[in-house]
Amino acid sequence: MSLAQKCLHLKSLDLQGCYVGDQGLAAVGKVCNQLEDLNLRFCEGLTDTGLVDLAHGCGKSLKSLGIAACVKITDVSLEAVGSHCKSLETLSLDSEFIHNKGVHAVAQGCPLLRVLKLQCINVTDEALVAVGNRCLSLELLALYSFQQFTDKGLHAVGKGCKKLKNLTLSDCYFLSDMGLEAIATGCKELTHLEINGCHNIGTMGLESIGKFCRNLTELALLYCQRIGNLALLEVGRGCKSLQALHLVDCSSIGDDAICSIAEGCQNLKKLHIRRCYKIGNNGIVAVGEHCNSLTELSLRFCDRVGDEALISIGQGCSLQHLNVSGCHQIGDAGIMAIAKGCPELNYLDVSVLQNLGDQAMVELGKGCPLLKDVVLSHCRQITDVGLSHLVKNCRMLESCHMVYCPGITAAGVATVVSGCANIKKVMVEKWKVSERTKRRAGTVISYLCVDL
Repeated sequence: MSLAQKCLHLKSLDLQGCYVGDQGLAAVGKVCNQLEDLNLRFCEGLTDTGLVDLAHGCGKSLKSLGIAACVKITDVSLEAVGSHCKSLETLSLDSEFIHNKGVHAVAQGCPLLRVLKLQCINVTDEALVAVGNRCLSLELLALYSFQQFTDKGLHAVGKGCKKLKNLTLSDCYFLSDMGLEAIATGCKELTHLEINGCHNIGTMGLESIGKFCRNLTELALLYCQRIGNLALLEVGRGCKSLQALHLVDCSSIGDDAICSIAEGCQNLKKLHIRRCYKIGNNGIVAVGEHCNSLTELSLRFCDRVGDEALISIGQGCSLQHLNVSGCHQIGDAGIMAIAKGCPELNYLDVSVLQNLGDQAMVELGKGCPLLKDVVLSHCRQITDVGLSHLVKNCRMLESCHMVYCPGITAAGVATVVSGCANIKKVMVEKWKVSERTKRRAGTVISYLCVDL
């Protein structure tokens, strides 16, 4: 209340997690009539009374509103928002107590809405139909954990929201290929698509994205077991502007798909793959041959990827970020190729590589002077010797993780601390840090110590 009275020109207010009640919010609404951005996530003391008063007071200026875990905020509040917040552009809702009535009121009353994020388990297709019919300027739609939402809602969005550019579908179990096809044919300006855990969306749905959404720049497929190679073959043919691809636990996607992406999407800058066990050397070799703009590559726990893949990447790409954690077939030869071909590398995670040794560390020290963050944990063959060569030339090093590296001793830890002027964090077993090293490090370094 004091803040509101003294800051009449307040435009942005973030109250996340604060113990603010109805009186405080009403005071803001009464005098802060230029307020544009309001975050009320986890404000458990609020009720409809406070939010309704705020909407009456400064609703005309409000452009962005976030509500989450406010158990006493119901459809009554959203009806007030729909009636008084005609300039609202962004709405984020996470609540078990919001129903179709509230979302419908916002859709009907806020014609300028561009961003809508919903995690409301009691909202159904009826609300999404209203969004499709009314929110014609919508550009971003994110739907999380919908248990009562089917293709009917996506059909309405595809039919009405022609300006949609960014779509996230997470844990929406009743969506199928038909819903995604409706989005593809109706929302041809789509640039970003994330599908996470929607188990009934398969190859045919994503094929339609490749055919109709030619402007797609970022695609994320997480836990999509039913999406196979043919889907990415179509994306490779149709989405020439793709710059980022994220794949996690997609067990039906293999080398053919990655080869198609590499050949068709040569502007690719980011490729993140995790636990996709059908992807091996052939796919990543193709990326090295065709995607010369690639700067970020993550291949976590891809068991079939080995040195041959990284040799191709080193020859064709200038990486800044590389994560090959858990790729057991990668050894010195692959990392040495990266060291020779990627002088701008600043982040490297080679944890859990049992075949990686000191020779690779020597070459990294020579070839990658810009390294800032290195993760070496669980690399059993790296010793103090290799570490000293790395530290000798990588003067910009800020963090070094080397937990459970039996070849690295207290002397190696001391080398990192004394040799790197910019070091901020060292993760290592506590018993490897000598008293002298602790004194030298002072309070600048944040140790994350692990006891045996």
